Amino acid sequence: MSEVQVESTRGLQHSVTARGHQFVSDEPAGVGQDAGPTPYEYLLAALGACTSMTLLMYARRKGIPLESVRVRLRDQRVHAADCADCESKEGHITEIARDIELRGPLNTEQRNRLLEIASKCPVHKTLTAEIKVRDRLVEKQNFRLKISD
Repeated sequence: MSEVQVESTRGLQHSVTARGHQFVSDEPAGVGQDAGPTPYEYLLAALGACTSMTLLMYARRKGIPLESVRVRLRDQRVHAADCADCESKEGHITEIARDIELRGPLNTEQRNRLLEIASKCPVHKTLTAEIKVRDRLVEKQNFRLKISD
């Protein structure tokens, strides 16, 4: 189990704490002060990092000569009706394009297998599965960060 704390600091800037690591999230200039990545950029970063880590761990375990991975991600809102392989046919959906560059002396079979493994990273599975977000209001004195794995 992971736990992250996000606290507003000034304007739309937020301080984020995860396992003792601190970083900032903000909105671009004009809306915010551009002091850090947006929440969606962190979401894409999570998917990209998880994809790369999963591929490197799999390759290491299977003896595949993967030297490094670069993942480039972009998100966009598209009309559901324009998406042939989507369940939703009305409104908009979020589409994430994930370009994966594999470096190392890999043959075609290894490259294709690694592409299959990319969709098995835990963040990819989470994003493509049903998700429930359960909200509750808490009193300030009860709101404390407790990190556990």
